[in-house]
Amino acid sequence: VQLQASGGGLVQAGGSLRLSCGASGRLFTNYAVGWFRQAPGKEREFVAAINWSGYNTRYADSVKGRFVISRDNAKNTLYLQMNSLKPEDTAVYYCATSPHSGSIYDDRYHYWGQGTLVTVSS
Repeated sequence: VQLQASGGGLVQAGGSLRLSCGASGRLFTNYAVGWFRQAPGKEREFVAAINWSGYNTRYADSVKGRFVISRDNAKNTLYLQMNSLKPEDTAVYYCATSPHSGSIYDDRYHYWGQGTLVTVSS
């Protein structure tokens, strides 16, 4: 599976962005997918995950209630709607696929996109 993340940019605190992750190659629907992020000088961390059907989701506590993960299997695309953004959300955001539904551990994800930068100004 090849993944391409997009939609990052500069936004003011309190604003919104929607990230997209397009997939090609092996059947996208075979995999759970997730978003991770890595801020400057910090380790990569889990943000959200969704199972193959889209019915089960999981979120990091830091984004729960503000971010929504979704997928459109007909379009082979994963989304992350980010609302009420905070400066601490500033990071490079990565999408990834996993055979393990709902995993928060990045070593459970096998295919990774190149990342898209989100910068939230205060």
